[in-house]
Amino acid sequence: MRRHHHLMSFVCVGVGLTLAACGKGDAPPASQTDASAANPAGPVGTASIAGLVRLVGTAPVNPPIDMSAEPQCRGVYHSSPHQLRVVVNPNHTLANVFVYVKQGLPPGASYQTPVEPVTLDQRGCQYHPRVLGIMVEQPLAIRSADPVLHQIKAVGTAGELFHFDQPAAGRKTAGTFSHPHVMVRLSCAVHSWMRAYVGVLPHPFFATTDDGGKYTIDRLPRGTYTIESWHEHYGTRRATVTVADSATRLDLRYHAQSGDAADF
Repeated sequence: MRRHHHLMSFVCVGVGLTLAACGKGDAPPASQTDASAANPAGPVGTASIAGLVRLVGTAPVNPPIDMSAEPQCRGVYHSSPHQLRVVVNPNHTLANVFVYVKQGLPPGASYQTPVEPVTLDQRGCQYHPRVLGIMVEQPLAIRSADPVLHQIKAVGTAGELFHFDQPAAGRKTAGTFSHPHVMVRLSCAVHSWMRAYVGVLPHPFFATTDDGGKYTIDRLPRGTYTIESWHEHYGTRRATVTVADSATRLDLRYHAQSGDAADF
């Protein structure tokens, strides 16, 4: 396994092998739709920002995946698998959009890192979820249910962060990111179609849109914030919003004509 300074303390757990740095069993995954539900130690409030991320226009067709070389993965699908770059919900909103506070938190604000890991699964030779958020130094548990070799590679905003093998089902690797990144791209050197994206932040004010296109960022202090959304195909959008002590609605839009934001 190769280690890089941006990712620290990687520990692998395989069937029949337990290292001292690992706990027993798998901790429950942290929420991907409302990461601010953790208990931050920094300044918080009673304000929230919530809304929908809408798509204007007709989405592109997601490309099919040829899994003929991996029948053990192909067999988990009831229909032809596709590269899920653009997931449009029935209400014409987008899933898998990472939404976060980019600017506006009090200077010097510091937030406690959750000890509970965020979990990323490899199942059917695809990552689940495709887009997720995590805090700096929060554990990321990468698990495999596939009886095939995966070679996981992570590329952040400053280059490659790590690259390691997971040779069999039941293997779990846990580690932490030591710096913020929006975003980290995860891929597999064996299966070129595998993609996942991780937003790494020093605070808990982020969320990923669900299968209704909704996001919620809560417990914000009153103030004015720059909110940024990121989508792997449609790129970023920004909005400025001022909140007091209650809920504020902020809907965001992407246009179907734009795209190819995450080709790095």
